[in-house]
Amino acid sequence: MKTGLHGAGLAELNAVVAVATHKNFRAAASELGLSPSALSHAIASLEKRLGVRLFHRTTRSVALSDAGESFLSRVKPALAALPLGVLAARRGTRRGREGPTHAR
Repeated sequence: MKTGLHGAGLAELNAVVAVATHKNFRAAASELGLSPSALSHAIASLEKRLGVRLFHRTTRSVALSDAGESFLSRVKPALAALPLGVLAARRGTRRGREGPTHAR
């Protein structure tokens, strides 16, 4: 099953979360250290790959589309869980557990 996420990085996923949170490209871009134009292009590129509009945009407002709401409801928890996964991996390494790259 093709998801359209091939090539989507954490930066793009975090961009969606930031725009959804701020409901404003300028504020989200400032938080991410990007220009509003660069952020808009990143979101548009992701939307093109996904084949759906994540946001309804006007010159004065930004709102999540239904597809955007669905996407965010799945992506946001996954992004929040990443640091816990990194910590778990580090703990496993410190305890001497062998991972796939250290198999016997």
